[in-house]
Amino acid sequence: MQHKILIVEDEEIIRLGLQDNFELENYIVETAADGEEAIAKADSFQPHLVILDLMIPKKSGFEVCRVIRKKHPECFIIMLTAKTEETSKVAGLEMGADDYVTKPFSILELLARVKAFLRRADSTSQTSVPAANQDSIDFCGIHLDFKKYEATKNGEALEMSAREFQILKYFWQHRGEVVLREDLLQDIWGYTPDNMPSTRTIDNHIVNLRKKLEDDQANPKIILSIRGAGYKFDA
Repeated sequence: MQHKILIVEDEEIIRLGLQDNFELENYIVETAADGEEAIAKADSFQPHLVILDLMIPKKSGFEVCRVIRKKHPECFIIMLTAKTEETSKVAGLEMGADDYVTKPFSILELLARVKAFLRRADSTSQTSVPAANQDSIDFCGIHLDFKKYEATKNGEALEMSAREFQILKYFWQHRGEVVLREDLLQDIWGYTPDNMPSTRTIDNHIVNLRKKLEDDQANPKIILSIRGAGYKFDA
């Protein structure tokens, strides 16, 4: 399967450089230079993954991320940002991004992350589901449909990213067990021990999931923190 990537970047040199590198890796690539074009291209091109700069004209990267996540929940989104503040990264993840890379970045690192995302997506789609109840689950007033990428809490729709669905499915399959952060990075993100990023990536996603799932995120009852190890899903 040949994957499709949409690159959203207003700096022409960076945009064309990324396009050349990803086309050399045999990806089908489209580009956009502003937020309005990005949303239109996402609708017409239907990419598997979007590389999205946050600082773009017409519509901000945050707004583009929010729209693409709502209209195309199965699409992966990797943010590019020149900002190093933790708040910018968290805000992007809250809008539905799956990961972030801070400028200046290594093209080899970005290629590795893209490959990890798409390899994991291929692995998930090719794996047969052993039980029907893994297609959709219900717990604590929450309904998750892993085929349709739909989620509700007490009957009200939740906006969730493809990565968040994958994390929750993994938690459900390992419910009651302690799940290490490194396990999530390897089994969900597709990283290997020799290119493991900071586990802060995991923690940011858990914060966002708690905001959506927990009645009181300061006192979580569903996704529990296990000090010095990781998390436990207690639904």
